[in-house]
Amino acid sequence: QVQLVESGGGLVQAGGSLRVSCAASGRTFSSYVMGWFRQAPGKERAFVAAINWGGTSTWYADSVKGRFTISRDNAKNTVSLQMNSLKPEDTAVYYCAATPRGGVRDRIYDYDYWGQGTQVTVSS
Repeated sequence: QVQLVESGGGLVQAGGSLRVSCAASGRTFSSYVMGWFRQAPGKERAFVAAINWGGTSTWYADSVKGRFTISRDNAKNTVSLQMNSLKPEDTAVYYCAATPRGGVRDRIYDYDYWGQGTQVTVSS
């Protein structure tokens, strides 16, 4: 069982940066692939980024490649998403998720555990 709590959302101007983080409970954090998803108003939840157990492999949605960076600290049970060059279309609720399944995990149903989400708003 893993409990996830996101933090760090907020309001930022277009072109700015923001970092969201997720704190996980449990002693087996390092055995989970961690992902970030987002859901904009009126849209389905969509994959943003994921990172493998050891942090040696990462995957990104095409829309955020080169602007967002996912990282994790297994000693602190945290995963973060650094978001640079933000655009108004990045506005969404950002969710942290965890799965014990290995490999590339970019689909909602791959993930078993979810946080409550944190709002990111990018103004133009």
